[in-house]
Amino acid sequence: MSLPQNNITKPHIVFLDRATIPPQIKLPQLQFEHDWIEYDYTSAEEVESRLVDADIVITNKVVLTAELLAKFPNIKMIAVSATGTNNLDIEYCQSAGIAVTNIQGYATRSVPEHVIAMLFALRRNLIGYHQDIQKGEWQRNKQFCFFTHPIGDVAGSTIGIIGSGALGQATATLATAIGMKVLFAERKGATTVRDGYLPFDTVLEQSDVLTLHCPLTAETKNLISSDEFAQMKSSAILINAGRGGLVDEKALITALKCGELSGAGVDVFTEEPAGDSNPLIANMDLPNLLLTPHVAWGSDSAIQRLADILGENIEAFVAGRMQNRVV
Repeated sequence: MSLPQNNITKPHIVFLDRATIPPQIKLPQLQFEHDWIEYDYTSAEEVESRLVDADIVITNKVVLTAELLAKFPNIKMIAVSATGTNNLDIEYCQSAGIAVTNIQGYATRSVPEHVIAMLFALRRNLIGYHQDIQKGEWQRNKQFCFFTHPIGDVAGSTIGIIGSGALGQATATLATAIGMKVLFAERKGATTVRDGYLPFDTVLEQSDVLTLHCPLTAETKNLISSDEFAQMKSSAILINAGRGGLVDEKALITALKCGELSGAGVDVFTEEPAGDSNPLIANMDLPNLLLTPHVAWGSDSAIQRLADILGENIEAFVAGRMQNRVV
């Protein structure tokens, strides 16, 4: 379903969580007449009142359920200002004729660079050494240098990649450039293995670094948990800049504490923002755990491209063209 301009004079566009895009990023200047209203944040209790009269809804993380959307038959498009669409009831949108678009291909530099940055920080134990200086250990040692944590090389090691989309492929390109061997994992439990892939368990066993770039679905929830950590090398590093629910957070902390895993870099959490009760937050003083607040995607250039694509998606829909359509 499209929203041709000759059928509506001024589409009413509502951006429910504008603050998910930094204020220095320029939002799109749409080339058609429209009404625009934006809110920095929208709570679950505020959604209904803010959707009244909306023709096009922009959301990043605000949840839009079937029950909620059914109350607003005037909504013709939901423009997700992110890649993931698990905050929407996609089946309902399809049945109700609501177009859904997402943002694709905007962070193919930012995310891989974040992954590689985390890898170097963990493999060279930069956090542990920083903490040692902070605690005065270097000063008490009275040597010009001291070695309290192992320092490993990245070149020559093997990186296993779960998810072979644009981000997985871009990460592979960077990893190859710094001298790593790249393995792509077949889907967990698959009975056949595609060309260019290795069985899931084989990748777990052979990887020095495992990085996740697959979507979060019912099948991939807790994709990496206790059994998977037991299969990995004790010297391996896990990096998750994909989706929080891909990793069992309690099992990850156990693996780090008992030596089943050398280190972990985590940019995404099961709940965001993560509270103090989250196992990762509660153990963030571990020297082999590096946490960042869901910013792997967020270089300035990547976010500006996201905003540009968001505008292009809306422009295409209003003009009756298909672009980045999920539904």
